[in-house]
Amino acid sequence: MIYLIPALDLMAKIGFLPLLMFALLFATFAAIFSLNSPNLTFDQSVLLVLKSRISHDPHNLLTINWSTSTSVCNWIGITCGSKHQRVVALNLSSMDLTGTIPSELGSLSFLEWLDIHHNSFHDSLPIELTNLHRLKYLNFGNNSFNGEMPSWFGYFAKLQSLYMYGNNFTGVIPSTLGNLSKLEKLILYNNDFKGEIPITIGNLSNLKWLYLDDNNLSGHLQSGVFDNLSKLQVLSLTRNQISGRIPNSLFKCKELTYLSLYNNSMEKIVPIEIGNLTMLQYLYLSYNHLKGSIPSSIFNISSLLHIGLGSNNFFGYVWSNMFDYLPQLSYLDLGECQLSGRIPMSLFKCKELQVLFLYDNRLEGSVPSEITNLTSLVHFSIGRNNISGQFPNPTPLLHWYDVSENNLVGEIPSSLCNLSSIMGLYLLMNSFNGTIPECLGNLSSSLLYIELQKNNFHGKLPKNFAKGCTLQSIRINNNQLEGSLPRSLGNCKDLNLLDIGNNYLNDTFPNWLGYLDQLQVLILRSNRFYGLVNNSDVKVSFSRLRCIDLSHNNFSGYLPVNFFENLHAIREWHEKKSKPEYMIYTVLNGKQYYFVEGLSFTAKGLEMEFQSLLTSWMVLDFSSNQFLGEIPKILGELHSLIVLNLSHNSLTGPIPSSLSDLSELESLDLSSNKLQGRISIELTNIEFLEVLNLSQNDLKGPIPQGKQFDTFTNDSYIGNLGLCGLPLSKSCNHNDEDTLDKFDRDDDDNDDELNWKFSILIGYGCGLVLGLIMGYIVITVRNPWWLTRIIERVQQGFAKR
Repeated sequence: MIYLIPALDLMAKIGFLPLLMFALLFATFAAIFSLNSPNLTFDQSVLLVLKSRISHDPHNLLTINWSTSTSVCNWIGITCGSKHQRVVALNLSSMDLTGTIPSELGSLSFLEWLDIHHNSFHDSLPIELTNLHRLKYLNFGNNSFNGEMPSWFGYFAKLQSLYMYGNNFTGVIPSTLGNLSKLEKLILYNNDFKGEIPITIGNLSNLKWLYLDDNNLSGHLQSGVFDNLSKLQVLSLTRNQISGRIPNSLFKCKELTYLSLYNNSMEKIVPIEIGNLTMLQYLYLSYNHLKGSIPSSIFNISSLLHIGLGSNNFFGYVWSNMFDYLPQLSYLDLGECQLSGRIPMSLFKCKELQVLFLYDNRLEGSVPSEITNLTSLVHFSIGRNNISGQFPNPTPLLHWYDVSENNLVGEIPSSLCNLSSIMGLYLLMNSFNGTIPECLGNLSSSLLYIELQKNNFHGKLPKNFAKGCTLQSIRINNNQLEGSLPRSLGNCKDLNLLDIGNNYLNDTFPNWLGYLDQLQVLILRSNRFYGLVNNSDVKVSFSRLRCIDLSHNNFSGYLPVNFFENLHAIREWHEKKSKPEYMIYTVLNGKQYYFVEGLSFTAKGLEMEFQSLLTSWMVLDFSSNQFLGEIPKILGELHSLIVLNLSHNSLTGPIPSSLSDLSELESLDLSSNKLQGRISIELTNIEFLEVLNLSQNDLKGPIPQGKQFDTFTNDSYIGNLGLCGLPLSKSCNHNDEDTLDKFDRDDDDNDDELNWKFSILIGYGCGLVLGLIMGYIVITVRNPWWLTRIIERVQQGFAKR
């Protein structure tokens, strides 16, 4: 400044002083501002704060690369702008990172792109992120953020894409999102949002994608939501609880290509105006409560690739030219729609068709031979109709073939052997006959499920199940099959259900199945199996088995203690599951399908059929065989057992009190045996017992009273002449009640009493022998001094006591 004074004097004299003072002041402020304003070094420091919040970086992507020795613009996931040399994009997606978002991240003022999807970031989001006023793309999808979604997400004025899917957000969708006037993609699926879709979403006139699937949204679709969404291309509300009718305003969205209301509670009819969506390619309305006839206008939308209308309350007839205008159709679901008529011939013009669901309708007639025109068909399901005629010709690429529960006849054609990719074969509940092709064993490298039950197949089972067999479920019950169980089934290491009940199979117990450590359900009921049930030679023995039905065979010998010892799935405590878990497989779009239908057990006095079996349903049925001896106490260790049936055998001895430890038991049938003794009062502690059958035995004494036992009728005890007390008409006298106490003592102290009597007997015997020896000594030795001294000491000891 000293050197400027002469110059200032000079310029003041010529009139430039005000101008110079302004320039100097501006330069000073510019210098100060440049020293304190954010720059690339500042951005680097912010990112290092973010790095410090990363608690887990399994691939060392940030640990090594994010270093001050390297320019921040060369860091992994960082993009710098060419104009300002500032960080404009941060992409840490799919790095398996764990951490939290620091508030400092809101200081990256030039950031336009922020993507951290598919990691494990958690906790809440800092409000300082609202300072990112340049942000256009924000993706926090598939992390672990929780709490309510902040309302300040509506403050990103330039935001075009918002991805918040796959987190744990709760509460309602913020109405402030309606302020994002430039938003094109709103992706909020797979959270826990509740309430209605806010009507302010209708303000997003630029919106193209709206994904709200897999939440708990409810209420009606408000008409005003769609009035201004003329650019909407995707609307996906799958798996929510939305009810009411489909609003007509939705059909103003003429650019819609994808519409999914799948699995909600939509009601009323589908408006005929749905035909106005002339650009629609994917339509999913399945699993709702829609009524009326299916609008014919849907089948005039020639752009449709997928049509999903199944599992609704539709009715009406299919018509012959129904599919004339759908040349590109590849997916058709009309299952469970109460449709009548014949399969339309126009369907076979859809040469691109891959998935065909027509199951559970009222369709009649035969399957036209033209089905072979559908050379791309992968999934064919016409089960549960009134289809008649011969076995429908399979197409070459089939993975899933379901013609179950119809009126089909004939033999399985040899062409089935050409299905090298077949995974599921469902022929159950028809009138098929003939033998099961031997080639079925050759297909076991692709087959997962074989369902041939309730037909008229005869002959023997295929014997050539190959190594690497992928079978998970085999159900060939209720046919006329003979012979033995093929040992090659031991190659099917993933087998978890085997049901061959109600045939004429003649074999010993298949101990070798114990090597299949995934086996959970084994049903050999009503065959001609014979011999002992013994698995002592098998190292891994039925450890996951949960349902065992050996009833109505010719098994003999004692109940197998070592077999029961290995039933770890039943012995160990398992929480009850809320979903069926046997035989789950994924078919399309990640959706899970359950195919355990019609599995039956004798439970609670009746043969019960289960549409979907829970893993908590644990059954042991050894009834109607020739087992003898006592009931093993170890059965009381099968703590998760729900059904125990040992009826119609030749079992003897008492009912073990250890059965009272079966705390989950609902049905106990020990009828038609030769059981003796009392009914243990401890059995009244089985809290969930609904059915008890102890009839036709030799039980005696009073029937225990209280708890569940007060609900059982005469039928539970009939045929036991020695029983008395309610509910029987025979009352117990005083002697009978005393007998109950005696039975208690006899049962609890039986072993002690036996030991006591045995001890006395030994004592008498030893005393007699010792007495004879002593007598001989006294007679021969004449008053031996050592014996006299022993006797004196003993006498002195008693005197002191």
